[in-house]
Amino acid sequence: QVQLVESGGGLVQAGGSLRLSCAVSGRSFSTNTMGWFRQAPGQEREFVAALNWNGRTSYYAESMKGRYSISRDNAKNTVYLQMDRLKPEDTAVYYCAAQNRPLYSGTFYYNAQESNYPYWGQGTQVTVSS
Repeated sequence: QVQLVESGGGLVQAGGSLRLSCAVSGRSFSTNTMGWFRQAPGQEREFVAALNWNGRTSYYAESMKGRYSISRDNAKNTVYLQMDRLKPEDTAVYYCAAQNRPLYSGTFYYNAQESNYPYWGQGTQVTVSS
């Protein structure tokens, strides 16, 4: 059974940093794009970032560029999201997700679509206080 488990969320002051981790078990996703999404209260889930299978191609939502960084360690079957200069509007539940299309990097539009991620974690809460 495939499981994606996020960790690293919490409460942080505006301007601070957090590093989220997503550990995958049940199978390897070393040949698949991994992504992060988030959902704020009362809002739809939105794309945050994605990283292709070899870590050479990344995509970010516009508001996260320059503040967030996605990375992965395929040996550990883990993907990370480093979040710096956090703002109160970054408060949300953050979800890790995995695609199921080996060795495919795609486009920004493709990687930003939830429907292209068949595997999801349960989410981790990030709260940024002002």
